[in-house]
Amino acid sequence: MKIDMDLSTTYMGLKLKNPLVASASPLSENLDNYRRLEDAGVAAIVNYSLFEEQITQEIDDLHHYLNDGTESFAESLTYFPKPSDFVLGPEEYLNHIYRAKRTVGIPVIGSINGHSDGGWATYAKYIQQAGADALELNIYFLATDPSMTSQNVENVYLEVLKTVKSNVTIPVAVKIGPFFSAMANMAQRLDEAGADALVLFNRFYQPDIDLENLTVVPSVLLSTPQASRLPLRWVASLYGHLRASLAASGGIHQARDVIKMLMAGADVTMLCSCLLKHGIDHAATILKDTQEWMKQHEYESVTQMKGSMSHRSCGNPEAFERATYMKALKSFHP
Repeated sequence: MKIDMDLSTTYMGLKLKNPLVASASPLSENLDNYRRLEDAGVAAIVNYSLFEEQITQEIDDLHHYLNDGTESFAESLTYFPKPSDFVLGPEEYLNHIYRAKRTVGIPVIGSINGHSDGGWATYAKYIQQAGADALELNIYFLATDPSMTSQNVENVYLEVLKTVKSNVTIPVAVKIGPFFSAMANMAQRLDEAGADALVLFNRFYQPDIDLENLTVVPSVLLSTPQASRLPLRWVASLYGHLRASLAASGGIHQARDVIKMLMAGADVTMLCSCLLKHGIDHAATILKDTQEWMKQHEYESVTQMKGSMSHRSCGNPEAFERATYMKALKSFHP
């Protein structure tokens, strides 16, 4: 039996030809990679992030030259990377978005990485003017101050989102981490505050210690398929309860990871580590294998698959989670 397969999906109002989205990564620094990603079948690309520190640095530079000699910079500024350490500064970033939109025919999504109101609102507007189809807020905020409450932390996310939403008309996604005490409630609050999509999840990179030089050093480890379990659970839990689209991020390396996320309820799946590890053409392999699996199992569309294994089909999600937990413990035999 011949099946006319429809891989299309909708992500925060954007019509995509399939659910594969290239997540923000160094790959998008090169416009040639934009072309290669599109040729490999990727349906949208999230551009490399503009960091809040870059925005504030530009503001500080302007202030410095207007007030040269009146005061010195705080010594703590040396903890941040120098502007030359960034591949793309604020102005270059906007030009990169502008050129990317003229390079490919798929949606280009801007990305800002930060943790406060800062210059987000202004640059969110600039990114929209540069032609971005949407914007992803990669809120990287780890509360290490013991006096900061969970309510304070949640308010940071909500205020950033509200500020940006009031300044742009393009869709806005919020990329968050999983470390909220009431994740479902936080997702609902972001939804109510106007998030057009939630990207689950951001990865908080853990630093390492150089024992020879006694310095703290950055340590970036690519994800493994095991990492997909966390977004899989929460996508399945949130599906059907939010207006916002759901993007699964983390541990998506093969077609089976994509299929599981779609069945849990994801609108799109974010690809990053697998492309950095196996190359851009790996996206074409994932797409081909996804189509083959759907054909073998007689699925006609992504829409037909979406949410079929979510908690929405379960009468009592809390009891289901508890029962699954007990089964997992009982099934393990050392």
